[in-house]
Amino acid sequence: MQDMAHSFLLFDFGTNEDAAQQARHRIDGWKQGFRLDKKIQVKFERKEPEGKTDGASAPAPKASKSGGKTKAKAGAKSKSGGESASKAEPETANSTNIRLIVRLDFSDHEKLSHHRWLERIPTEDPFKDASPRIVRAGESEFKATSDLFDSLD
Repeated sequence: MQDMAHSFLLFDFGTNEDAAQQARHRIDGWKQGFRLDKKIQVKFERKEPEGKTDGASAPAPKASKSGGKTKAKAGAKSKSGGESASKAEPETANSTNIRLIVRLDFSDHEKLSHHRWLERIPTEDPFKDASPRIVRAGESEFKATSDLFDSLD
């Protein structure tokens, strides 16, 4: 696939789940509005901080490997648990570091569109505060980032 203009955008939202979800919704809107279904793909990487030692964090590493699945579990807890879940949710949200990985996958004849999205996304509101980083094909981090993106659900 050397003829594909292929890049990754990495955004570190820290523990701010709301900003990460706003960013995902923003990209989903662009995908629908501009018909970019397969050209822009988004995945979440969630990591538990290594300094956590309480018992509640024990099952969390298994959930963090599943990528977007933890988002659904957190949403289900808040809907079914009422107030007690909403009090517990900030603890789980604050204990998880969230990175959003965006893959831009445009064909060779769409280089201008690829470049425009590469320049636009990091400057938009939910993304600019998340320390945006671009990884292009040929860079030393590209293979590791590509493997990580493929491993996430």
